[in-house]
Amino acid sequence: MAYDYIGLTNEVNRRLNEVELTSANFDSASGFYSQIKDSVNSALRDVYDAGQDWPFNHVIADDTLSVGISRYGFPSDASTIDFDTFRIKANTTLGNNTVKLTIMQYEEYLEKAVDQEYSTDTSKLTIPKNVVYAPSLEWLVVPAPDKAYEVVYEYYRVPVDLLNSTDVPAVPERFRHVIIDGAMYHAYMFRSNEQAANLAKGKFEEGIKRMRSMLINRVSYVRSTAINQTLFSGFGERVKYWLTDGRHILLSFVEAWYQTCRLFSMEVRCRVALDY
Repeated sequence: MAYDYIGLTNEVNRRLNEVELTSANFDSASGFYSQIKDSVNSALRDVYDAGQDWPFNHVIADDTLSVGISRYGFPSDASTIDFDTFRIKANTTLGNNTVKLTIMQYEEYLEKAVDQEYSTDTSKLTIPKNVVYAPSLEWLVVPAPDKAYEVVYEYYRVPVDLLNSTDVPAVPERFRHVIIDGAMYHAYMFRSNEQAANLAKGKFEEGIKRMRSMLINRVSYVRSTAINQTLFSGFGERVKYWLTDGRHILLSFVEAWYQTCRLFSMEVRCRVALDY
């Protein structure tokens, strides 16, 4: 069966022992059939609302800067924009390499760089180094560009409801059953069948949890930018510490911990990053 709007609607119809719709009468469907169509979209909205960072809603945008212009509007379909992904793409014609833009707070921009929006001094124009989130639903680059550089960034879009019979959901087809469970919940609620609705809702929520586990949940790690230095030669080649801003301290338990690791024949690297 087709994975589109009419296919999902008719799967719900079959489960409810209703007559299936055709492409000829799909648009003009009324009454309970219209409610089933709404139930499919309601289920999809529930899935979308369960996570703003679904990978199937991920978009990589590519905008071209205008010389001397600092402000640029958000995409109309943007839900959340990852400002840590802004970069200027390499361009051999313009003679620039790829550069990742550093985030600057809007308050800092107002204090230090807002004059670039009004200045007519073209000598200050150059390749941008920073990106700013503006409360006006705009992003800004600092300094203002001297060339039409290409900026690439990533965001998550707001999906739209299905409208035509052949419209395909953003949700991958392997999660079709989750959409159907959600649509069944909304259809049962319309029929005031709370018992069946609760059963369908339970399956729907479990399906969304599995989707999150497969597509969103991931193990994060901490990446240090500190300088790695040898502690001292007499304590073992693998014992090291992190030197941060020239400040360090060695705790007595490090040696005991190291000796314990040796007892279990474990190859370890002990790192200590402490402020005092």
